[in-house]
Amino acid sequence: MLTSVENWVLQLPRPVKRAVVVSLDGALCVASVLTAYYLRLGVWILPKDLQLAPVLVAPIIAIPLFVRLGFYRAIFRYSGSAAMSAFWIAGAIYFLIFSALFTFIGVPDVPRTLGLIQPLILLFAIAVTRAAAKFWLGGGYQRALTMGGRKGVFIYGAGSAGRQLAAALNNSTEMFVVGFVDDDPSLHGSVMNGKPIFGPDRLGERIVKEEVQHVLLAMPSTTRARRAEILELLKGVPVQVRTLPVLSDIAGGHVAMEDLRELDIEDLLGRDPIAPNHILMARNITGKTVLVTGAGGSIGSELCRKIVLLKPKSLLLFDSSEFALYSIHRELEQAVLETGRVELVPLLGSITDAGRIALIMDSWKPETVYHAAAYKHVPLVEHNPAEGVRNNAIGTLTVAHAAGEHGVRDFVLISTDKAVRPTNVMGASKRLAEMVIQALASEHHGKTRFSMVRFGNVLGSSGSVVPLFRGQIKHGGPVTITHQDVTRYFMSIPEAAELVIQAGSMAKGGEVFVLDMGDPIRIADLARKMIELSGLQVRDGANPTGDIEISVIGLRPGEKLFEELLIEGGEVPTSHPRIMQAREPMIGMRELSGKLKRIEQAIAANDIDALREQLGQIVGEFTPDEIVVDHVHRRRNGTHQVMFPIDREA
Repeated sequence: MLTSVENWVLQLPRPVKRAVVVSLDGALCVASVLTAYYLRLGVWILPKDLQLAPVLVAPIIAIPLFVRLGFYRAIFRYSGSAAMSAFWIAGAIYFLIFSALFTFIGVPDVPRTLGLIQPLILLFAIAVTRAAAKFWLGGGYQRALTMGGRKGVFIYGAGSAGRQLAAALNNSTEMFVVGFVDDDPSLHGSVMNGKPIFGPDRLGERIVKEEVQHVLLAMPSTTRARRAEILELLKGVPVQVRTLPVLSDIAGGHVAMEDLRELDIEDLLGRDPIAPNHILMARNITGKTVLVTGAGGSIGSELCRKIVLLKPKSLLLFDSSEFALYSIHRELEQAVLETGRVELVPLLGSITDAGRIALIMDSWKPETVYHAAAYKHVPLVEHNPAEGVRNNAIGTLTVAHAAGEHGVRDFVLISTDKAVRPTNVMGASKRLAEMVIQALASEHHGKTRFSMVRFGNVLGSSGSVVPLFRGQIKHGGPVTITHQDVTRYFMSIPEAAELVIQAGSMAKGGEVFVLDMGDPIRIADLARKMIELSGLQVRDGANPTGDIEISVIGLRPGEKLFEELLIEGGEVPTSHPRIMQAREPMIGMRELSGKLKRIEQAIAANDIDALREQLGQIVGEFTPDEIVVDHVHRRRNGTHQVMFPIDREA
């Protein structure tokens, strides 16, 4: 890195730098004359009278000549063949002029040999000063020119991936490598590719000292737990973190610049997924006809990706969104070309349309159904509760009833932690859907095994905090959270999909499976980490000059501070370490049927008060907000206004 003196010199205005060098050359002209007198006479003298002529003539000849030949157009970077040619031409012309005056013509009291000695001394002195300047400043100047807007980076990992990444960065116009960081103590203090290797201790201090702006994690084989530890070391350090994917995701095993990606928020969880049990994964899928409702959604689409790899006979993609269905169907068509023949059938329709569902069941006779279709956005359902309950609860009853009637072997409902002691209509509707499946499982005498899988938020799903925060950070903030203390469970979408498939394969009928979500995460902490890992600082009272503010906008209707996974706290372990079975209360289908009819009547009349009352009677833990925010209800009662932000699901 450049020193403060080098920086000061290089930052001087060009006219000032030229004036300094012209003055230096003038001084060299005088000094070279005095040195020539010494070499000729053997003593140092102070020239007088006519002896002063060479002292005055030397700069009068040299400076205009050097200006004319372009010596001062570029000072520190003036090198190469053009510069050498100019130097030799100037030297030859100066030598001829000076020697003609003082050697061939001659001046009294001035030795004739001075006309030959002084030009040689002057040209040598100029060459030495230019070389010294280039040695001192030229390297730093060239670095400043070539690096320009490039940003300094530390590569964390001095192994094969780190070396390949450093080689790829050699030609980068965005970054340059300052050094390596590695956990191996035997490498600390050594040098690789001309760059030092540091240990992880005091990493934050080194980043600030070396003005590093990026840390690149070149450890594709490390665990997420270790990545989380490294990220903790960088807590509060204004540096952007990017990473390489796992080795299996790097084409050909070679590392290139395009392999770098933004840090996955999964790395913040510090939890590595467990390799799936392939027997459980294949049991209900391979060679069978599988139906996925909500196939275009976050969970539904990931289920479809996993299912295609397991080579079912047919995969029925059912969704009410034309665009979502088109997108997942097109993606899976490409996957099928690579994995082998699978019949893909995109089917438009609503899960509340009993005729459409029955027709599909009768036409394809699916053996396994994954019911992922649901309205999941808490504020939107709170503002449209009748449709939320119709879709989530009545729609589940419609699909499950058709599955039983048409001999589906395994029916798996995708549920949510918001169904536990719900404070919002969405959660209550999903708990009601669970109770429908429990009731059908307890009284169904056909061959269908009904089960459900409950888990919390999945990272990166539509409407979740991660893409919202990322977009807010990109646009300069603020990052909005509903409450400083709100916490949520998180899991990656691929891990959730794999666990859903495995849980469904373990079902015997009526089980409420609960996925191990790890520890809950404070949303405020997640926001802070995402800001810091983007190389920015949080702006708050302790740091008023920070980059991004975290703004608290308040809890929205029906939103809880803390989510739970169990209603009564009881759980039974299964053969899978991350799948538990909950023991939840239930009511029989005969009792439930009458209550469901009254709910359907309330939905048809958009009687929100009656709907909430009926939900409360069935889902005893349901504690809704006192304020009804249904848009239609408020409009009809003359109190309509958009009171709450609905741009995010926490």
